[in-house]
Amino acid sequence: MPQPLKIDFVSDIACPWCAIGLASLMQALERTRDVVDAEVVMHPFELNPQMGPEGEAIVDYLGKKYGRTPAQIAETQAMIRERGASVGFTFGPRNFVYNTFDAHRLLQWAATQGRQLPLKQALLQAYHGDGKDPSSHDVLVAAAESAGLDAAQARAVLDSDAFADEVREEEREYQGMGVQSVPSVIFNNRYLVTGGQPVEAFEQAIREIAAEAAQAQN
Repeated sequence: MPQPLKIDFVSDIACPWCAIGLASLMQALERTRDVVDAEVVMHPFELNPQMGPEGEAIVDYLGKKYGRTPAQIAETQAMIRERGASVGFTFGPRNFVYNTFDAHRLLQWAATQGRQLPLKQALLQAYHGDGKDPSSHDVLVAAAESAGLDAAQARAVLDSDAFADEVREEEREYQGMGVQSVPSVIFNNRYLVTGGQPVEAFEQAIREIAAEAAQAQN
């Protein structure tokens, strides 16, 4: 009988490794359907909370934040595209970095509608796959609609301050737990796996956690 498994996925739409990590995790869960019955919950983390509404060129942003040259950035992006392809995620051109706070608010709302995971996947595709601006309400509403959510309700959430306090509270909670990088994937509130891991790494972790849970029941 499959073991229940809670997975808290702490991430940011702006993070390419989060797109890789989520795609990898979903493949691992597909491989382990016989051993776990998983619930995946998204939690907010902002890599660039002070980013203005106009965004910033990714070369300038990464150059200032990490001291990388344009050549180093291009090399890293090529590696990211390769890693994405290995788990079925196709990265398109990403020339700008944007503020993602409203996207996180929308994800909080989507959780109340039972469509959080599909929205997260749609948002990652919109930004990393299609190069769209995830701070744009039109882009966010379109992603919500593609994830099976009501477009008018999504826009009403975005036009208000709804779920802002919830996002900030969760960010503080996970920062207080020591989460400093994303993706951070927490299994059953006990086991932490960080980074855009390969499918096999997630699969191994899931099988080990499920086996331990089953043993504890005997």
